[in-house]
Amino acid sequence: MSDKIAMFVGSFDPITNGHMDVIKRASKLFDILYVGLFYNKDKQGFFSVNSRKRMLERALEEFPNVRLIAAHDSLAVDMARHLNVSYLVRGLRSSSDFDYEANLDYFNKNLAPEIETVYLLAGHEWQPVSSSRVRELIYFKADISAYVPEAVVKEVEENFEK
Repeated sequence: MSDKIAMFVGSFDPITNGHMDVIKRASKLFDILYVGLFYNKDKQGFFSVNSRKRMLERALEEFPNVRLIAAHDSLAVDMARHLNVSYLVRGLRSSSDFDYEANLDYFNKNLAPEIETVYLLAGHEWQPVSSSRVRELIYFKADISAYVPEAVVKEVEENFEK
């Protein structure tokens, strides 16, 4: 029997505890879970790609079946095919996330009908948490420790003035 291989992608700018909740749950559902740090042409990065990669590496250390990948010039479905991924994992926090994901799924299904998308509803405690809100808190030098993994707190302490 072949491994159940999935991929969870995002810009992770920065990774939040909501993302971590999805990763933890997905890592239990699949034999291998790739976490893909992908470039989003519609988003201006707050953290550099190297910084985001460092935070992800630290945050994912506790998951033995999770592997970090990074891509800049490819679609998620193309990378998924390259890695023999059968499932894309997507997190949903709200109905607006659902609308966005339904549109994305339309194109993913047309480009790669053999890859199934699996949606995980964010835990209730994480539904209000978004990377954009965390970036705002960082900008105003507020405490972010309740919303992000320790790796993000350390990165902010090391690279942003207090």
